[in-house]
Amino acid sequence: MIAIITGATGDLGEEFVKRIIDEVDSVWAVGRSRDKLESLREKYGEKIVPVICNMTDKDSLFELCKKIDEKKPSIKYLVNNAGVARMAPVSEFELDEISNMIDINDKAPSLICRAALPYMAEDSFMLNVASASAFQPNPYIALYSASKAYLLSLTRSINVENRSLTCTAVCPGWVDTQMLPRKTKDGRDIKYPGMVTAEKVVSTALRDCHRGRDISVCSFYWRYMRFCSKVMPHRTLMKMWARALKPYI
Repeated sequence: MIAIITGATGDLGEEFVKRIIDEVDSVWAVGRSRDKLESLREKYGEKIVPVICNMTDKDSLFELCKKIDEKKPSIKYLVNNAGVARMAPVSEFELDEISNMIDINDKAPSLICRAALPYMAEDSFMLNVASASAFQPNPYIALYSASKAYLLSLTRSINVENRSLTCTAVCPGWVDTQMLPRKTKDGRDIKYPGMVTAEKVVSTALRDCHRGRDISVCSFYWRYMRFCSKVMPHRTLMKMWARALKPYI
């Protein structure tokens, strides 16, 4: 029985490793940096199986999927955690940045889900790390929000299609990780309302998936924001969001 965790060396990824490792025989820790993966193995022991994969490289990604098919492991947990984000207007993105974001946030988890599904054990868990930004369009993180909306939709559909497992979209808001920029270009501190820790996100996600939920939102603040996205016009919410973020752009 194994777990597969992408983005395993990041803050959220390592927290998933820490919380899941005792439930499985081994953890396939997927990432780009061999050194970071080896450091993870030194920290958590021989259960860690480093798997090198560049999510923006088709051949590398297909090699991971091929490895799953060849090994035919019994998978208890699949955690698609790898992701990228950038706060900027769409007009400021280079073409390769857009391509890479879609590859990492959407194409990679889609392919890995498909590769893993035949080997998901009975009563297993698939957790795809999406975002609270998936619930509505968000100017200045438009590409990120759109990519996570795709992942949210995919996850909930897979959950219905496969009754023997629970597929959960993990949808946190701002998470206190190294991925978040802390200062603007002119040196001002960036304030993130409703920020939560990686520990809280992972703890809530694991609790929710074991309860059979297809969406996990880890705090009252972000559950309230999800409620607003359901009842308020998105045009109004986008204006509010743009006013809040524009000073930092």
